[in-house]
Amino acid sequence: MDFEIREDRQPRGRKKLTREREAYSRLMEQGVSNTEACRIVGINRRTGKRRRYGRNPSGGRKAAPPINAVEPPSVCSRYLREADRIHIADRLREKATIRVIAAELGRSPSTVGREVRRNRHPGNGQYRPHAAQARADARRPRPRPGKIGQNPELRDAIQAGLDERWSPEQICQALRRQFPDRPEMHVVHETVYQALYVQGRGELRRELAGALRSGRARRRPHRQANSRRPRFTEPMVMISDRPAEAGDRAVPGHWEGDLIIGKDSASAIGTLVERATRCVMLLHLPDGRGAEQVRDALQETVQRLPAHLKRSLTWDQGSETAEHRSFSTATDVPVYFCDPGSPWQRGPNENTNGLLRQYFPKGTDLAVHSREHLDAVAAQLNGRPRKTLDWETPAERLHKLIAA
Repeated sequence: MDFEIREDRQPRGRKKLTREREAYSRLMEQGVSNTEACRIVGINRRTGKRRRYGRNPSGGRKAAPPINAVEPPSVCSRYLREADRIHIADRLREKATIRVIAAELGRSPSTVGREVRRNRHPGNGQYRPHAAQARADARRPRPRPGKIGQNPELRDAIQAGLDERWSPEQICQALRRQFPDRPEMHVVHETVYQALYVQGRGELRRELAGALRSGRARRRPHRQANSRRPRFTEPMVMISDRPAEAGDRAVPGHWEGDLIIGKDSASAIGTLVERATRCVMLLHLPDGRGAEQVRDALQETVQRLPAHLKRSLTWDQGSETAEHRSFSTATDVPVYFCDPGSPWQRGPNENTNGLLRQYFPKGTDLAVHSREHLDAVAAQLNGRPRKTLDWETPAERLHKLIAA
């Protein structure tokens, strides 16, 4: 045998491989034969030929471009380059792990793992850098036709869901349940957002973007909580003293409440959300949002509930609950208060208030809405599938609890 292979086949690293390629390139420029250059550097003769002439793609006659022996892998590009893929192939032959290769390239291990998984040979599973580069180039052309734009039935189903004020995630999960054996009707919610927001798609009606409950394309940062002094003369029972069954949602009947405020803070609608089922009830406040008006509306609403669904009420420290002691005396429902500036302690209620802003936008007069309209809005919200309920509706979950 007129060439030799390195006896030490341990991982050598990016710098050593780069020096190896540079040494091989200098020897070839000096007129040394490929066999002798490979023997001196310590690589297989076939590896040297690939570095000089490239590799023939499967089934083709034209050779792939030769490996650049001098240019090291670079992390300046968002996408993996051919030099990166060559480095990955060399290190895989040396049995290096994905994490080691990723560290050498300055990439995330998931990037390298995904590259090997997607672009390896479909038959024998080997990773060939030039073939991998060709597959990546074939997938890159943009713009691509969107799945929603190519399927009129899918587009109509998504538009119908947005007309019903469903969120994109609710629509996508409903499609999977409605068409379990039709993958062409399955999309992820990000696809819907892209169809609405990305310019030039035209896959969904542009006015449907207004149906998204956030009403904006960018998230707003959370403000730091400001400490506030207690507002009530009557002592408050804090949320830390609330029964544990309310915290883990093991038992239904624990409610969270708040107000959504209208234009110039002159009108309001009260909201009640049951923690276990996410069932919504709305309080009609035509005469204002003072403490007495809120107390009377709460009493009227709570008294319509069965006894096993009247266990507790959690509210923030707003002045509208100054009459919490008289409310508890009249209904036998204890009231617990959140810590100052801690809206996450009433997560379901805060989330529901965001949903309600689709129906009652900020800056509008909320006093114009009748009790019948509030009941209709609550019924529509209770008929929406919810992710937190394993895509059941609050009405279905509440019906199961009542029947049990």
